[in-house]
Amino acid sequence: MRIFYDAEFVERGSQLPIQPVSFGFVREDGAELYVINEECLSNVMKHPWLAVNVRPSLPIHEDGAFVYEWDREHPEYPYVMSLDTLVRVVHRFLTEVSDIELWAYYGAYDHVVLCQLFGAMGELPAGVPMFTHDIQWLAEQHPERKLPPDPVDIHHAMWDARWTRDAYELLQQEPIRTTGFVEGYILDELPFQESHMYQEENK
Repeated sequence: MRIFYDAEFVERGSQLPIQPVSFGFVREDGAELYVINEECLSNVMKHPWLAVNVRPSLPIHEDGAFVYEWDREHPEYPYVMSLDTLVRVVHRFLTEVSDIELWAYYGAYDHVVLCQLFGAMGELPAGVPMFTHDIQWLAEQHPERKLPPDPVDIHHAMWDARWTRDAYELLQQEPIRTTGFVEGYILDELPFQESHMYQEENK
């Protein structure tokens, strides 16, 4: 089962661990997962690159230059959750299918951020691969084929994950989406009630 994903994260130098901001996942069966780490807010706002490029895609309310909080009225606020909850949800999404194959775009850091959700390398759960296939490598194998245009909301992890799926399809010339596939996989209630909410897409 191929899973296409993207991670946004806070990189703070060699002395501090990389902090996850958000993940988007798209499975080839059509199921999707989008999650945001509620603990990253202040670090995103203080980071010069993230504050400009990633902050607009997050459900953040600002009241002045130094006053900000998660925007509970934002339509994507339901994806904000504690890191502990995020880890459980991501683990379930990845391991409820078998023989998964991870794909990302320039995915070296994405893979590290994903794996460190679960601890050290030796603590990686069964069923979670130890490497991620890279769309950029695939693009180098097919220089005659162009990557798709940037996603509608670049640096939004969910849209970037969908773009990764589309890039794979284009480069491999192998459509993987089918009619009537399951599109959504999200939390219905937060922070502790975990449930699926699926929608069928009419093609």
